[in-house]
Amino acid sequence: MESKDYHHVNSRTLEHEETPKNIGPLADYTGHACITGPCGDTMEFWVLERNGHVEQASFITDGCGHSLACGSMATSLAQGKSLREASALDQQDILDALGDLPEESEHCALLASDTLRAALNDSAKKAQQKARNATKGKSCSSCSDESCQASKKHPGESDEDFEERRKIAERLCRIKHKIVVLSGKGGVGKSTVAVNLAVSLMLAGKRVGLMDVDIHGPSVPTMLGLTGEAIRTENGEILPIEMGGLKVLSIGFFLPSQDEAVIWRGPMKMGAIKQFIRDAAWGDLDFLIVDSPPGTGDEPLSVCQVLGSVDGAVVVTTPQKVATVDVRKSISFCRQIGVPVLGVVENMSGFACPKCGEVTPIFRSGGGSIIALDMGVPFLGSIPIDPAIAIACDEGRAYIHQYGATPTARIMQNIIRPVMELDGSGAPAAEIQERETEGLNKNEIMKENSSMRIALPLADGKLCMHFGHCECFALVDVDTAAKNIMKREDITAPPHEPGLLPGWLAERDTGMIIAGGMGQRAQGLFAEKGIRVLTGAPSRTPEEIVNEYLAGSLILGENTCDH
Repeated sequence: MESKDYHHVNSRTLEHEETPKNIGPLADYTGHACITGPCGDTMEFWVLERNGHVEQASFITDGCGHSLACGSMATSLAQGKSLREASALDQQDILDALGDLPEESEHCALLASDTLRAALNDSAKKAQQKARNATKGKSCSSCSDESCQASKKHPGESDEDFEERRKIAERLCRIKHKIVVLSGKGGVGKSTVAVNLAVSLMLAGKRVGLMDVDIHGPSVPTMLGLTGEAIRTENGEILPIEMGGLKVLSIGFFLPSQDEAVIWRGPMKMGAIKQFIRDAAWGDLDFLIVDSPPGTGDEPLSVCQVLGSVDGAVVVTTPQKVATVDVRKSISFCRQIGVPVLGVVENMSGFACPKCGEVTPIFRSGGGSIIALDMGVPFLGSIPIDPAIAIACDEGRAYIHQYGATPTARIMQNIIRPVMELDGSGAPAAEIQERETEGLNKNEIMKENSSMRIALPLADGKLCMHFGHCECFALVDVDTAAKNIMKREDITAPPHEPGLLPGWLAERDTGMIIAGGMGQRAQGLFAEKGIRVLTGAPSRTPEEIVNEYLAGSLILGENTCDH
């Protein structure tokens, strides 16, 4: 299955009268490639890229029926994916999706994947050339505003420094909101807040980047299950790791092992922070969440200076006096450098019993709220010590995603609300007021917002442990406010084809899926449709699972098909 010496790029176009018909003229396509394999079969692919994703893909071939099947499956798998995800599709992905291709025809899948990848590379090169052409005479590739601070050199500024500043400005112009998560001390749960904030924004349909610049203690890869992921570069750009609508970049991705220590002085750390912004392909983002190192030293200062205009800081503390004293310093730090403080979060505020949910104080509580009052900043909320948070972090799963119905998750959602409001969303009171003017009263709106449809894959009447092997789906309508089941309907599952179920369930107004196991790729597809996924649920009846979810007592185990 190796591609070495497998094919050569053929510059000719297939001598067929047909052209791809599902988009229109060939000029509409952004990328094209034609490749001939050693057996003489030739494939020709066209792709249409918009906003970093493959909007359409089409192909023709003069090969056998298996070539047609492989080319068709390659276009189906690529459509809707980001360019990075589509480029990562390989021969085995196509073979797995087809399922029963004879061994002697497996080369057709390799030809299809290689031709698709060549077309995507062609699209990327053309986009870069277009961007270079567009920047001629402009301050940067984002705009033509001559008043932009990156349009002219500063007095005494070298050409190298000016070019670096221009590149950074070009990146930042495409990011709407920049949020820094700070803490006065280490070990207070700053990264936990940053990760759950970023994932919550992603699940709300926002385009989000998460940048971990805690140089000496990068924990974001572990918390998101990305340990061992390798960063790739393409055309001189660093490609952040993508998880659905979330782009992640951390110094941890560059270390040969988790045991490796980063022994750097200030200038090297400053250089790395600049590179994460200057050279990373963040693209267009609604939010960039920055997990900053603790304290008020070089790294937090460098982050805020490089970002320029920061929309706000979320300051995290624990209840003990030794931690809250340092919170005051963090707030003063923000004020001195002109960064608005969105609020203070008190983490580890009591122990939440996993059985009854009662919160028992362990440390002195209320320190965060007292400091917020004294310093004149908002207090966002108190997060209790919940064993499930530790489990989620260790297993690489965002707590707010996996345990969304628990009281602790609801506290986190309220904490995140001020950040959501920066983008004109996440403010229920404003939404109610707006819709009341359209003739709906508050009670009707609250009732409407409390209903949700949950889908559960079933086998033999109970939850199917492997999502792709289910016989049917139970669609359960619930009232989350009253915490009861309103209706259940069982529907036969359609043929299991890549990319089919997310759209099929979205058309049926599904808001959440509770499953035993589901692969990471499938979870990303559902996230793109705005459907939350909970994995690791036990094999029980739909009513038992949903009632436990509504009561906040559903315990999720391991994802039984996490791949």
